[in-house]
Amino acid sequence: MTGQTFSCNVYVSAGSNIEPVKHLRMACAVLTEVYGPLTTSSVYCNPAVGFVGDDFLNMVVGFSTNASPQSIHDFLKQVNHRAGRPLNGPGYVSRTLDLDLLLYGDRVIESDDVRVPHEDIKNYGFVLGPLAEIAPDLRHPANGHTIAELWDAFDHDRHPLTRLVISPL
Repeated sequence: MTGQTFSCNVYVSAGSNIEPVKHLRMACAVLTEVYGPLTTSSVYCNPAVGFVGDDFLNMVVGFSTNASPQSIHDFLKQVNHRAGRPLNGPGYVSRTLDLDLLLYGDRVIESDDVRVPHEDIKNYGFVLGPLAEIAPDLRHPANGHTIAELWDAFDHDRHPLTRLVISPL
């Protein structure tokens, strides 16, 4: 079995409320350059959660890779930083870019750095809604429900989303 690599489907959330179109386009370009073709959700607008700030634009992207979860996590942090986000900045603040590893195949991983499935999937409509758009039949690795089932059961009034029509990212 030496030399074989296995491809894994990966999903990443992307959000911004500082020059969001610019930063989401940059993120998609960089992810495409490194990981190849992306599956992209629509872009959604939603109010800031956890603090008072400008509305966010959010989306989810998917790609297939043989990169490790740790290397993807580290790369996403580098891209966030390249977009102007401090490496260890505060949590609930306006930001140029917020990329998070949501799912790595059907794996459940809990290490110091990497936790998948990401808890934001169940907690925030701006993550779950776009994920349900591009991967409705995918099963959540921890609870077995499809992403569509989770989205149908989600309290949509808690985190209202507005789908935007934005030229292709």
